[in-house]
Amino acid sequence: MKIERPQSKQPLPDHAEKVFDGVIFDVYQWEQEMYDGTTTTFEKLKRPDSVAVFPVMDDGRIILTKQEQPGKKPFIGAAGGRVDEGEDILDAAKRELLEETGYEAEKFALWKSMQPTSKIEWAVFFFVARGLTKVNDMSPDSGEKIELMPVSFEEFLRVSPQSNFMEQEIYQEILGASFDEKKEQELRELLKA
Repeated sequence: MKIERPQSKQPLPDHAEKVFDGVIFDVYQWEQEMYDGTTTTFEKLKRPDSVAVFPVMDDGRIILTKQEQPGKKPFIGAAGGRVDEGEDILDAAKRELLEETGYEAEKFALWKSMQPTSKIEWAVFFFVARGLTKVNDMSPDSGEKIELMPVSFEEFLRVSPQSNFMEQEIYQEILGASFDEKKEQELRELLKA
């Protein structure tokens, strides 16, 4: 599966200089000419891309995760996390699925990819995984407490608009499915076993 990385709405210019090298976020700055001929310093963050996986069980339930992480309120979301440096996007999705759920999947479908904000160079890739096989116990990172939460499609539609649902980038698709029969059928088809 060839996966194209989505472009930012405000691409990081080639002449931008890294001014801070962080653990997750790096900071870049560049001089930008304004419309009146003056220049000012622009700034943008850059961080590793992320993957989010919605595994679908043979009975049609979608596996969500209830998670706790230090410094965050408990949340509900997909299995997922950061893409390691040099790691293929699909390989990252497979790794995160295995680590956070203990499942492997026969098929992965890319649901959506996007850069959610123009001020951060960061792409998020959303996958649906099917043909699940439980192969291991969960092995979350030391800063994660994870409980699996299999839900029906109808429960998925009810849970995802809640403020503690982490995957807000796909909220428009879910909201659209709640009010439009055609969009609901398309989403139901995407998330079926």
